[in-house]
Amino acid sequence: MSLLADILAVKASEVDRLRARKRAPSSRAPIDVVGALRREPAGPLRLVAEVKLRSPSAGPLSRALAPGERALAYAEAGAAMVSVLCDAQFFDGAWEHVTAARARLDRAERRVPVLAKEFVVDERQIEEALDRGADAVLLIARIVSPARLVQLARAALQMGIEPLVEIVDEPELASASEAGARILGVNARDLDTLQMDAARAARVLAAVPPGVVSVHLSGLRTSADVASVAHTTGRRPDAALIGEALMRDDDPRERLGAMVTAAASRP
Repeated sequence: MSLLADILAVKASEVDRLRARKRAPSSRAPIDVVGALRREPAGPLRLVAEVKLRSPSAGPLSRALAPGERALAYAEAGAAMVSVLCDAQFFDGAWEHVTAARARLDRAERRVPVLAKEFVVDERQIEEALDRGADAVLLIARIVSPARLVQLARAALQMGIEPLVEIVDEPELASASEAGARILGVNARDLDTLQMDAARAARVLAAVPPGVVSVHLSGLRTSADVASVAHTTGRRPDAALIGEALMRDDDPRERLGAMVTAAASRP
């Protein structure tokens, strides 16, 4: 079985546990994620910084900062959004990390949106993301049917939380467009093989319809990588996610600050 199949094999029981637990709805109004990530014509590439305690490929990552404190460090360094892993078994994530990130940002009066990054197969997970204070929730086109993707995306929008739909190729782009996604994340890494394909990612990003916010996912490690994506010719992405590179640093402010500068640099 692939890593993705292994992950999905445990999600049904996790959803059952969520359904058995009483909801604790949040009264806060989610932040406008589309506005936070949309890139102005001459503006900088927006950066999404990720809280991820472990990677299946790289192993354990830095835990010097608690999830909430790391989220604040990212905001202080210029992140446009904070992504928080929710999967426990494979990434050492937790729904509580979303709560902690949102609470710490709010205490610091940082109006930075939070993305709940989970392998969503059921509406109950979307509800949990919203209840935990997330402003956006990840929907992965690869793990559900096109019809189910439409259902999940519409459910998220009806709840008031923004679906960020992750795709890897043109058929998945078509499915995401049918689902009415306003934010598309194009993963340079194939979730089945974990292999990187930067050329495919660039091709799919270029095909994202005008008006839809596009986000480059995976594979960016240096400021030079960020600058390369920022200066893509043709249909430039609005944002890019930085994950493992920042999670190797006990204090990510310096590295992320340099990346933010690179994202705003001129070619």
